[in-house]
Amino acid sequence: MTGPASVLVVGTGGREHALALALSRDPGVIEVHAAPGNPGIAGVASLHDVDPGDPAAVAALAARLGVDLVVVGPEAPLVAGVADAVVEAGIACFGPSRTAARLEGSKAFAKEVMAAAGVPTARSWVCSTPAEVAGALDESGAPYVVKDDALAAGKGVVVTTDRAEALAHAATCDRVVVEEFLDGPEVSLFAVCDGTTARPLQPAQDFKRIHDGGRGPNTGGMGSYSPLPWAPPDLADVVIAAVVQPTLDEMARRGAPFRGCLYVGLALTAAGPRVIEFNVRFGDPDVQPVLALLESPLGELLLAAAEGRLGEVDPPRFREGAAVSVVLASAGYPESSSKGDVISGVDAAAAHDGVDVIHAGTAVSDSALVTAGGRVLSVRATGSDVAAARAAAYAAADEISFPGMQRRSDIAAEPLGVVEGAAVLDG
Repeated sequence: MTGPASVLVVGTGGREHALALALSRDPGVIEVHAAPGNPGIAGVASLHDVDPGDPAAVAALAARLGVDLVVVGPEAPLVAGVADAVVEAGIACFGPSRTAARLEGSKAFAKEVMAAAGVPTARSWVCSTPAEVAGALDESGAPYVVKDDALAAGKGVVVTTDRAEALAHAATCDRVVVEEFLDGPEVSLFAVCDGTTARPLQPAQDFKRIHDGGRGPNTGGMGSYSPLPWAPPDLADVVIAAVVQPTLDEMARRGAPFRGCLYVGLALTAAGPRVIEFNVRFGDPDVQPVLALLESPLGELLLAAAEGRLGEVDPPRFREGAAVSVVLASAGYPESSSKGDVISGVDAAAAHDGVDVIHAGTAVSDSALVTAGGRVLSVRATGSDVAAARAAAYAAADEISFPGMQRRSDIAAEPLGVVEGAAVLDG
């Protein structure tokens, strides 16, 4: 079985850099392109200045380049219908259709699908008025979980014991989903899907709060690690059987088969795994350590999923050891971000054994690498176990600096518990 010789990765962030890196290391992939990419991705791919949210422009670029596969990284282009346009142009695309992408585009829709499919999840209330929100908060009780129904770039969730804060967040949204808080550690599981069949990747854990110990506001993710030595060894199989396969069956029944990555955000409660949310793409940064440990050719796996023949390729294989990613964020993040600050030490960090410096929010100005977003870089390292990978990641991260840089010091130090539980997921 062969994979794609040429791949176009759509997006600008750390997830897209991690995907481009993994594809460039696939011996079957000859060319990697990115649209529009970032300065880090430029090291492993040819960049093309195209709006990733313009379906016609992305499809036209893919056709002009003659690629075998398009991989759409972010959620907004998927919700906008980029995958539909690429498939209509006769090119394989890893990423769900606009209709199937509603699993992330609308949390209320995702809850509806989960209910129809019998997926274990938190009890929820869909609210459009302040009175409805107030009633739902009374019924759910604290801690309060309030989610913007629409896409919110990883920052649409508030988990709080302060009822006024919960009401205030709801007031900024057109429609919200109020959920019961699920008590248990957070786990991210990625399933590669072809519409009928799913293959799980190795579970990971993502640290969402900005400050050590799970303090401060929710972010898009401040670091992650994989594997999870403390998690049940059969977790991936259980989630595929109880969550992913029923969801694929329900989406197919609705005439919207799901092809792409189904990201399952889980709480491991005393009653078993419960779904907090679905995303329709690889999470960032939690997929970064997973891809670092993947032994299987990524291109072959994604192309088989895009073409509806996932059952014809071997399940994903992962090497021994562990990987840890530590995010370096700009001043002001997550409320704002400082742009144009000069970054130093990236080459020194990348020179460490087993380390990749993954770009998320960077740009080049006057020949200098500068900040251009909230989450600027991730330092990813592999090691013989989680402790070794963590030590390597922080040693390399110590090389990098820029004004106002923020990072957590406790990534992968211990499993996330209820202080920073899965109910905050929105990544």
